[in-house]
Amino acid sequence: MKFMKLGSRPDTFFTTEAVRSVSSEVSSDIIIQVKGSRYLLHKFPLLSKCSRLQRLCSESPDSSQHQIVQLPDFPGGVEAFELCAKFCYGITITLSAYNIVSARCAAEYLQMTEDVEKGNLIYKIEVFFNSCILHGWKDSIVTLQSTKAYPLWSEDLEITSRCIEAIASKVLTHPSKVSLSHSYSRRGRDDISYNGSESQRHKAASKGWWAEDMAELGIELYWRTMIAIKSGGKIPTSLIGDALKIYASRWLPNISRHRHVNKEEASDSDSDSASEITSKHRLLLESIISLLPAERGAVSCSFLLKLLKAANILNASSSSKMELARRVGLQLEEATSQ
Repeated sequence: MKFMKLGSRPDTFFTTEAVRSVSSEVSSDIIIQVKGSRYLLHKFPLLSKCSRLQRLCSESPDSSQHQIVQLPDFPGGVEAFELCAKFCYGITITLSAYNIVSARCAAEYLQMTEDVEKGNLIYKIEVFFNSCILHGWKDSIVTLQSTKAYPLWSEDLEITSRCIEAIASKVLTHPSKVSLSHSYSRRGRDDISYNGSESQRHKAASKGWWAEDMAELGIELYWRTMIAIKSGGKIPTSLIGDALKIYASRWLPNISRHRHVNKEEASDSDSDSASEITSKHRLLLESIISLLPAERGAVSCSFLLKLLKAANILNASSSSKMELARRVGLQLEEATSQ
């Protein structure tokens, strides 16, 4: 996966009595409070790059030795703030798909724009995001997953929409032209016989290579991405059906023969009530039903029956049940007449 390093100075941040500071011969003159954490820092490097801090300092009294600035609603918390602060000090930071969303939201919050200083953090993040993250398959997936923690910020900054567009465009592109994840490449090598012809290996690798990685997405982001893929009109409906089956097996315990439940769901079930879990599964199921291709035979009759069974168990909407029953009836009739 791609990463970018910024800055060249070694990390000199340290903690003393629950206060984060930075080693310097110059006395600190500002205290910044971020979600219960205190940072004893210096105005000059911070204010030279952060327009928001400039404004907050100008609005607050400066009578004491340390001016106090509070940032209670800081996106990304102390980790994202410290990354931005280290950038201001020239300390080396590393950006990747795992932290680029929180870093971008934090930089936006601090207003680290080109108007304040050329080559500021927002500009550098955007260059890395557009030139590297969006060009990688796994990077795009991981980044899109990360937007779930900052939904409003990610929508406003168009991070979510750009990731969805990038993922959909890769699915619609021939896999030979896509930088695939290491996990997929390994699966492809394991699944394809080395004794087969190049065309056979290529054909096997081409079929629904994207479905398993996309199944890691939550239902809202998955639904939006699948809509973008379907609107492209290039993917066979049978592959759409296969992808939906993989997703249903991943997230719906009533669909999977082995009742596979992911770790996140298991931990959530400790605190969530049974009704909330059922409601979540119902929404997920109805979303899957809404994504089913209209063409007959795009999904198997057995899969439709499993969906119908789950719809009855989860008390899905009448329209969802009727649609499934109609499609099951059509495919059973076709099977009988053949």
